[in-house]
Amino acid sequence: MGLFLSSYENRLDAKGRLCVPASFRTAVMGDAFQGVVLYRSFMANCIEGVSMTRMEQLAAATDKMGVFDRELDDLSAMLFADARPLAFDVTGRIVVPADLLAHAAITDRAVFVGRGAGFQIWNPDAFAAAQACALNNLRQTRPNLKISG
Repeated sequence: MGLFLSSYENRLDAKGRLCVPASFRTAVMGDAFQGVVLYRSFMANCIEGVSMTRMEQLAAATDKMGVFDRELDDLSAMLFADARPLAFDVTGRIVVPADLLAHAAITDRAVFVGRGAGFQIWNPDAFAAAQACALNNLRQTRPNLKISG
């Protein structure tokens, strides 16, 4: 499974299709499912995107939770019930369902935002504001990542 890196702005075409950036398509190339899985973010007004392999990893992680755990119910509703596996067409486009576009307030343009093991799709103006806020937060907290190896 490859990494989703960088940010790319694309337009929705007349049929409501979005071209997935080539590097994002390359990131899922080793998967049996040639496409992406999208669901509504529960942390921001954007769309979360992952490979099918990553979705399977998320399913395995939820299997470790308590069977009657309330958080499991909520996660299952957002991760699995809301998930849309979308295969690429021959030119690398997907049709993002209207309810996901509405959740992210995407009308004509969208920004694909790499987040390592996954990605997000944002309204460009909303992403610019969120990114400015994140930069400000990081300048204040100055996180210290520990890299082993």
